[in-house]
Amino acid sequence: MKTLIKNVQIYMNAQKIETGYLLIEEDVIAEIGPMEKCPTVPDSYTSIELSNKYKLIPGFIDLHIHGAAGADTMDGTKEALETMAIALPKEGTTSFLATTMTTAQSDIERALKNAASYMNEHNEKGKAEVIGVHLEGPFISPKRIGAQHPDHVILPSVELFRNWQEIAEGHIKLVTMAPEQPNGLELVRYLRKEGVVASIGHSDATYEQVIQSIEAGVNHATHLFNQMRPLHHREPGVVGAALLHDEIKCEIIADGIHVRPEMVRLAFKNKGKDGMILITDAMRAKCLGEGMYDLGGQAVTVKNQKATLEDGTLAGSIIKLKDAAKNMQAFTDCGLEAVIQMASANPAKQLNIYDRKGSIERGKDADLVVLDENDDVCMTFCRGRIAYSTLEG
Repeated sequence: MKTLIKNVQIYMNAQKIETGYLLIEEDVIAEIGPMEKCPTVPDSYTSIELSNKYKLIPGFIDLHIHGAAGADTMDGTKEALETMAIALPKEGTTSFLATTMTTAQSDIERALKNAASYMNEHNEKGKAEVIGVHLEGPFISPKRIGAQHPDHVILPSVELFRNWQEIAEGHIKLVTMAPEQPNGLELVRYLRKEGVVASIGHSDATYEQVIQSIEAGVNHATHLFNQMRPLHHREPGVVGAALLHDEIKCEIIADGIHVRPEMVRLAFKNKGKDGMILITDAMRAKCLGEGMYDLGGQAVTVKNQKATLEDGTLAGSIIKLKDAAKNMQAFTDCGLEAVIQMASANPAKQLNIYDRKGSIERGKDADLVVLDENDDVCMTFCRGRIAYSTLEG
């Protein structure tokens, strides 16, 4: 399949082409350039004629998403992951980490086995690609449970992780954990050796303990500010360490609910576009209406754009990544280029897949999003195939 996109602003890695073209051959970007160099292609090519009010950007990569459109990673079915893969391109997301919860070990294992099977057999072009698993818990602090299930928290274990990675056929790419727990640093060191991202999250670590974990290999922070020891002027905690240390890339849920806009701005001023990653942490209610839902075996009420447990604890989000991107610009006054860095490039670099995703460059996967003048998503390509479109023709 070959597609030519014409007359569009193209946001490349280090430059912007004001009016350009992009040629897709099969599932990769074959050629990019200004319109004056646009080739004449045979009728067998699909030609998409736009105008330069439209912007072509790399697809978003969501490193932390539990579910969408009624489906959840923990459902442990092909249909659940496929539902997510079909729904996410509507918000500009072209690839994602299927994210687990702190639940019974048998449920985690079923979800891991299912994710591996899906990645091996059902990752189709034209749908958002499952690029791995984010294991959120169960190696977390009982003091920072959040919406994780308190009955299933366990101590970090290299042996158990090794078993789970075998079940997942090597597809666990990121682990959220509390490194201050017994055996925590041992697991961090093992993850670093295996090339798995070790993320501090749901953690009550002191500043000194975070420094130890960074030295051991932690280089990521799960949903900054949420469920971690907060900033205090005599104990900087996890938040203070994450803001101060460039080694750590910080996820953030920019829905204005999990983190107040001013705190998003504070984080951006400290970390900059190179130090932050936009995520949704969305649960199955995303794309659906208000009502009662399930998250990791716990009842969740969705009302007024909030997802909460019975006691009022926030239980993931229902935000779409396209809206998080807009919010980020509104909260921080950053530009679209910074949003692309935080939602596309940084996630790809963190997972060590920047050679094929995260920017518009020749030879990379044709994971592309067309935005209109209001930065609304109007077309999404997943590995060269149209996955979503509101444009006529």
